[in-house]
Amino acid sequence: MLLSDHRAYPTIPAADIGRAKAWYKDKLGLVPTEESPFGVIYRMADGTRFQLYPSQFAGTAQNTAMGFSSSDVVSDMKKLRERGVKFEEYNMPELKTENGMATMGSYHGAWFKDSEGNILAIGDEPN
Repeated sequence: MLLSDHRAYPTIPAADIGRAKAWYKDKLGLVPTEESPFGVIYRMADGTRFQLYPSQFAGTAQNTAMGFSSSDVVSDMKKLRERGVKFEEYNMPELKTENGMATMGSYHGAWFKDSEGNILAIGDEPN
């Protein structure tokens, strides 16, 4: 495929970049590595990155915008809760959470919203 040898990265909308930057720093401990009028870029583990960009449509998507891999979801959820992150609860036929976490076979995952209303996730590191 034409793009199969390219890295992909999420682009996350933010109605207020300043508010979003503060939230990602205070709640997730992340600091941008690049800033421009077009948004901010965060560089993460293993050469991954994501971008926050200004948009009036922030928070309107009802799907997960980005996920973080975790080797210990329970511990990471505890640390995030200590920073004020509130986890979503779902009760749908295909997804049910208990205390913010879904267990699907051996996989554990949890979802939360950023300051802009975007849905983010944390889940077990893929095998």
